Amino acid sequence: MMLQYFMPTRVIMGEDSIKKNPSVFSEMGKKALIVTGKSSAKKNGSLDDVIEVLSKNGQSWSIYDKVMSNPTVECVYEGASHARAEEVDYVIGIGGGSPMDAAKAIAMLACQDITEDQLFSGNYGKEVLPMIFVPTTAGTGSEVTSASVLTHHKQKTKIGISSPVLFPDVAFLDAKYMDDLPRDVTVNTVIDALSHSVEGMLSVRANPLTDALASVSIRMIASCFEALKKFDLSRKDRENLLYASTLAGMVISSTGTVAVHAMGYSLTYFKNMDHGRANGVLLAEFLRFIEEHLPDKVEQILSYMGMKNVDEFKDLLDELLGLKEEITLDEINMYTEITMPKHNIKNTIVEPKKEDIFNIYKSSLC
Repeated sequence: MMLQYFMPTRVIMGEDSIKKNPSVFSEMGKKALIVTGKSSAKKNGSLDDVIEVLSKNGQSWSIYDKVMSNPTVECVYEGASHARAEEVDYVIGIGGGSPMDAAKAIAMLACQDITEDQLFSGNYGKEVLPMIFVPTTAGTGSEVTSASVLTHHKQKTKIGISSPVLFPDVAFLDAKYMDDLPRDVTVNTVIDALSHSVEGMLSVRANPLTDALASVSIRMIASCFEALKKFDLSRKDRENLLYASTLAGMVISSTGTVAVHAMGYSLTYFKNMDHGRANGVLLAEFLRFIEEHLPDKVEQILSYMGMKNVDEFKDLLDELLGLKEEITLDEINMYTEITMPKHNIKNTIVEPKKEDIFNIYKSSLC
């Protein structure tokens, strides 16, 4: 197998990095479409910083702030129509994974005539609006990936679109925007980042470069476990988690995600469970499944977290996530059927069978 690694996004890190780099915005065009959610970017100061730079540059902008958690197909088509109507030159995505994933799809759909039936075909042109991303959570790593995950109501699940054209041009990493994140958002997004790095190491596309990135990401997250449990995070902790999340995004930009994400999508769609939380409730039992086949690999991953066994990891996740949602065996059967056709299953280093998926759900949630 030929191995490769590709990630073209320019990453600019540090406090006030947006204000210190106004030329990055002026080089993109005269008018920006700012894609974000309803309130968080306004509250954490990221939107103000972006608008301040655009104003000083003499640039104009339009705001599309209708992105919901787990953005829908309908949302991104509406956003693309808004982009065309406003005749914008580029897109600025501000927020967590939902606004950034939506911004990617909007940037492509604003330039290409793609119907809803064609959206998940993988056959896209090269036309896309330039993108600048400002992540305000430490979770998805979407600022350095070529994927956009959307909620598809017709299929009752989340589905990803992926293309090299969806890599953002620039990402700004400034941990100050995370200072006031609530506990649940912080924990859920960190677990999502951890899941990305762990899953990346358990992908059939893993390679020495992605494993190296994943190992650093896991160690950085693990260094914050005690602070997360107490929810007493310093700015340095927040910065480490943000960088770890971006590293994890760099991992899955090459490896993709595996069975955990495929399984988690049903929990998010049907149980309204946050994406990171859905991964977290499944991750320990998934590692236990992998351990049956590749014990040395799981031991290596656990060692990066300073842990000796899966039970220790499960105890940590239980402490961070708290009481789990109730789920029935009928629901597990349905989720298993939905999960099995997903490409993430075949991307897993030990491809789980139907009964394995069922048992991971059951052991995790019953």
